[in-house]
Amino acid sequence: MTPSDVLSADRYIDEITNAAGRLADVLDGVPLDVHVPTCPSWVVRDLVVHVGGIHRWAARIVSERRTERAFMNLDDHGGPPEDNKLYAWFDEGVALLINALADAPEDLECFTFIEAPTAKLHWARRQAHETAIHRADAEAVALATTGFSLDFATDGLDEVLVGFWQRPGRGPQADRPTTVSITPLDVTSKWTASFGADGYSVVRDAKGADARVSGKASDLYVWAWKRPAMGQLVVDGDPAAVGRLLGDG
Repeated sequence: MTPSDVLSADRYIDEITNAAGRLADVLDGVPLDVHVPTCPSWVVRDLVVHVGGIHRWAARIVSERRTERAFMNLDDHGGPPEDNKLYAWFDEGVALLINALADAPEDLECFTFIEAPTAKLHWARRQAHETAIHRADAEAVALATTGFSLDFATDGLDEVLVGFWQRPGRGPQADRPTTVSITPLDVTSKWTASFGADGYSVVRDAKGADARVSGKASDLYVWAWKRPAMGQLVVDGDPAAVGRLLGDG
């Protein structure tokens, strides 16, 4: 992976700021025990606590230059706040993350878990897409769904297909060899994922596959994270292969 494959750290920081602000805005006034339709086991409180905790976890790794493998534990960050302080706590976490990333040197050395040109870009990119997808969850609660810009959605597709899913044990699995091509219609980027009992791999190309999923990059981005697309996605080939890609078959 080269720097040209990703956006700038400043752009990711802007995306974090905007997505976090949107998340809080659309949930303003929504009771904390309302169900989150895109995360079946969560209510609004869980969503806000999760994102706020992730922001604090990432901010600590970056700001303290932690190099050891680190796992998210909310208790390490004081635990979740009382309900009446939840959104102030959330805003504080956003600020901690933004400041940590903005202050981080370009040659930052710290723990990372997805390949990236630099550790700083790893954390900026991962947190931008983490926050963006949970912004979509908040919008689903409020019935106020909006899409994503073309370049950010394309970058997000690459981050999940090439980065997130290639982590050990994280990619799709199947009891038979399966290939699925993911083809945005509004950019030239394409991916073909291959997976089965022997693991997962992906190439940035449109290869022959059992199925092809096509549509706008923004819709494919949320679809890859198992969120509903705003627009139409078209499946050519074996629908069961697509189900296996998302763990639904």
